[in-house]
Amino acid sequence: MTLQIAPPPGIPAFDPERLCDDLTRQGWSQQAIADTDLLTALRDEALTLWQEDELSGAGIGRAADHELVREIRRDKTRWLDGNSPAQRGWLDFAETLRLDLNQRLALGLFAFEAHYAVYEPGGFYRKHLDSFRGARNRILSSVLYLNPGWQSADGGLLRLYDEADDSVITDIAPEFGTFAVFLSEEVPHEVTPALAPRLSIAGWHRCNDLGLAPALQAKVLPIAPV
Repeated sequence: MTLQIAPPPGIPAFDPERLCDDLTRQGWSQQAIADTDLLTALRDEALTLWQEDELSGAGIGRAADHELVREIRRDKTRWLDGNSPAQRGWLDFAETLRLDLNQRLALGLFAFEAHYAVYEPGGFYRKHLDSFRGARNRILSSVLYLNPGWQSADGGLLRLYDEADDSVITDIAPEFGTFAVFLSEEVPHEVTPALAPRLSIAGWHRCNDLGLAPALQAKVLPIAPV
């Protein structure tokens, strides 16, 4: 008999069965998260951090390999540390997701890290993978979008690619409550230029590396400027 993990009170509802089916079949999934209280609190916090200049320019690589490369990505970030009720709520959601996916798919997910990401008008992130195949550090990537009233003319799409032939799999609009999940080693992706401020939380479920192997951390794939 399969143990059913019930999310704690206050955790946004999601469809783990469909999520697992999608990951198994195609390596990615898109859902709508409907907990507006938590999502609104997360948006308000991200907006305040951005307006108060508490975000930092994002780079590529980890530890000694970390560097700012504005030709590859132009966004600002701040890591979640759980020091606000909104952050704790989202980290609790990520933990519920971790337990459910480990139970259903035996992915060996051990830890979760996440940061706010704000793309100012003109911001983008060129095509990349979140983890090299075989590195097994970041296993599952996720993005929660916090943009009510987002219009198609605002750009800022999450574009997923087929690793085999480089064709576009899908474009995901960063609309409020949209939750995208994909396999970190297998789904190249990019953020197309945003024409309006674009807020999100990017997260990664990791294996048990405890952050002690910086040489194995994600780096952007080498690509030609476009």
